[in-house]
Amino acid sequence: MEQRNRLEVIRQVLRRNKRVIVTELSREMEVTPETIRRDLEKLEKEGILTRIHGGAILKEEVIQEKISFCLREQTNVESKEIIAKLAADLIPMGACVGCDASSTAVKFLHEIRERSDVLVLTNSAKAIIEMADTKFKLLSTGGYVNRQSYSMQRGQARSMLQNYHMDLVLISCKGLGWDGGIYDSHESEIEVKRCLIERGRQVILMLDHTKFGNTAFSRLGGLEAVDMVITDREPDREWMEIFEKYRITVRYPKQTDVKSD
Repeated sequence: MEQRNRLEVIRQVLRRNKRVIVTELSREMEVTPETIRRDLEKLEKEGILTRIHGGAILKEEVIQEKISFCLREQTNVESKEIIAKLAADLIPMGACVGCDASSTAVKFLHEIRERSDVLVLTNSAKAIIEMADTKFKLLSTGGYVNRQSYSMQRGQARSMLQNYHMDLVLISCKGLGWDGGIYDSHESEIEVKRCLIERGRQVILMLDHTKFGNTAFSRLGGLEAVDMVITDREPDREWMEIFEKYRITVRYPKQTDVKSD
């Protein structure tokens, strides 16, 4: 396929999906990944897209991806507060807790602000700013600061996490797919979340009902790594069957814990 035809195909996929993946385009158009990368570079120079790890995002989508933490913090506030309260009730005495840099995690930290017995390890720069007067012990991963997500990322953050074991790890995500995949948008943030999951004895996924059935650019992992899901309302029967398949405890308001035997 000639380049001009490939470029048109890529434009169509971008308009439809808002993003493209190099390996998928390479397979569909029967050319090498290097050829696709050169095509993406050309389209980036035209201002159509922005290249990211493994693919590219439509330019207008990039703007959406860079919505500030402060704006995301005001989205679905009530749902996040419900989830945060449910999560806070689960923390045992003397626990070491790992948290990602999500706005839901910050809500959770506000809920345990009086817990002097708890140690929190997080890559959230927002937590460092807001938790100065809390009673729990706060340990930062350090690392490169992403000013859009208020998170600390890259090698230093990952290396620091390798030195610790945590009783509970709480993470959020952009979407939970029907394939059991946990999805997020930022590759650097995903790398830190994977490290958190690896170092946690129990992994808790916090997400509101709007994220069920959604996907994002990158797959963080699968439900096989999760022990509990906390959400703001009772999931549909189809989702409960999926959680039962993975033997995951589900917590939501006005119910007792549900878990498959």
